[in-house]
Amino acid sequence: MSPLKLPDTLLHDQANTCLAQWMSQLPAEPPAVVVMDASELSEFDSSALAVLLGLRRVLAEKGSALTIQGMTPGLAELASLYGVLDLLAQV
Repeated sequence: MSPLKLPDTLLHDQANTCLAQWMSQLPAEPPAVVVMDASELSEFDSSALAVLLGLRRVLAEKGSALTIQGMTPGLAELASLYGVLDLLAQV
């Protein structure tokens, strides 16, 4: 499975659509680790964290893990501020 990608903008208005899109891209039995490419994310709010944590929860229920690749410093800082950086493992 190729990495999922965060869009360049992920704000509250796009959150539900973004999560639904990723859910539709997941196979019935996802691989042990699903990679999310966050390198293009430039405009975001805390909704981006909520969406990533929601995807992480769904994957955990299916026995898979979510790994974030290319996390921007701003996203890492926001995740740290909210205390969820460790939940969003990076590669």
